[in-house]
Amino acid sequence: MAGAVIFGCAGPVLSAQEAAFFRDADPWGFILFDRNLENPAQIRALTASLRAAVGREAPILIDQEGGRVQRLWPPTWRQHPPALDLCEAAPDPVCAMYLRGRLIAAELAALGIDVNCAPNADIATADTHPRLRNRCYGTRAADVIRRARAMADGLLAGGVLPVVKHMPGHGSATKDSHLELPVVTKSRDALAAQDAAPFAALNDLPMAMTAHVVFTAYDEARPATTSPTLHRVMRGEIGFGGLLMTDDLAMEALTGTPAERAEAAQAAGCDIILHCNGALAEMETLAHLTLTQAAQTRAAAALARRAPATDVDIAALEADLSAMEGHAA
Repeated sequence: MAGAVIFGCAGPVLSAQEAAFFRDADPWGFILFDRNLENPAQIRALTASLRAAVGREAPILIDQEGGRVQRLWPPTWRQHPPALDLCEAAPDPVCAMYLRGRLIAAELAALGIDVNCAPNADIATADTHPRLRNRCYGTRAADVIRRARAMADGLLAGGVLPVVKHMPGHGSATKDSHLELPVVTKSRDALAAQDAAPFAALNDLPMAMTAHVVFTAYDEARPATTSPTLHRVMRGEIGFGGLLMTDDLAMEALTGTPAERAEAAQAAGCDIILHCNGALAEMETLAHLTLTQAAQTRAAAALARRAPATDVDIAALEADLSAMEGHAA
């Protein structure tokens, strides 16, 4: 049985020690970062070696949102403006986000990467932390829903699975969860009407990522990632039926050892634990985690939505998106 983890690796080439560990631990999937990425041939070799280590077509993830959060950069790959800037200025932001998703998917699929940690369904407010704000797709739920759906549709059309984030909504947080624990004190009604609304509208997507954020209306002590109460909300009120993963386990919003963080998240209801830094000693402490029966079912359903890319004229789509970005500029 595959482990209930997604692991990173240390560099651009899989070491013999890493390959042996992954063979034994059998993580559900892998995630790539800048440290792993040099050029197309090297990336294709790395994705192939990761899959060879576990002996199956394991999902390989990346954060390629565009804007500040992208791992593949010019001159080899396309530079995208921040999502909020594009959505606020493009003549047709829904079309722009579809094109963005479809073009990103084409780049990723060519490298053997088949899951993208996008779209971002958080809603930007005047108080949203600057590290997140311009990654959002809008300031109103209705706009974010349409734009995030378009981004997800573009990724799916290109053969790449989307991961909607950060459930149940990170936009009201005023702290950076990479560095400290954000606390949101909005009422349940306000959260349902605003922050959670895009996730409820997108609850049919195959995968989602939790927010390392405390919502005091539901749980004053634990962030959504490790809160059984918030997991009931995500599965019940929001109605998400897909595969649910944590945000990166190493972020400073969480406390305890990596194993303690992972076990708390899994006990709360997360299907998959995301561990990104490639530190072998930490990964070894997580190798015992396995998928629950429900998580196995959701994981199989998510992977069943991987499909070949539709035929498109990539150059024409690039020209269309460039025109919109030029208008935004």
